[in-house]
Amino acid sequence: MNIDLSLLHSQTIKEIKIDGIYSIPKEYYTDNTVIKAENINVIGKVYMSQSIDDIDELVDHIQAKITGCLIIEDSISLEPLEYPISIEYDDILEENCKKNENTLDIFQFLWENIVLEIPLQFTKVEDLSKFHGDGWRLISEEELKTSKNNPFSELLKDYKEE
Repeated sequence: MNIDLSLLHSQTIKEIKIDGIYSIPKEYYTDNTVIKAENINVIGKVYMSQSIDDIDELVDHIQAKITGCLIIEDSISLEPLEYPISIEYDDILEENCKKNENTLDIFQFLWENIVLEIPLQFTKVEDLSKFHGDGWRLISEEELKTSKNNPFSELLKDYKEE
């Protein structure tokens, strides 16, 4: 969805209010652990402000609060989990604003800010004992440190001495 910035750029209006609930299209998150990104609430505004580098130049500025709940995949059990997000954003719009078209792609803007909040690994699994197979089992970091079969024990000794 694009937001038209032409009235703002022509200085007919001072700001454009953003207040809506959005669902990020699936093509934005096909290569990560996000399963669903729906009902993302965005409240904010886009306005013109003076450039830091050039006082005579006006730039698009955005202030927004992004809240919602993503459904992401648990890193251990692979089950869907709710992951709440709350982002305060206040910056100059350069990459997301299509200057020649005077539009802002709201989905691209939202996704670029949401993806920074998604952890690389996230789990709510507490009991690792049920994750095992033929000749293997999942162990905790504490158990790995005390294990006699730890392939990294020599490296850990060197690390502790420094």
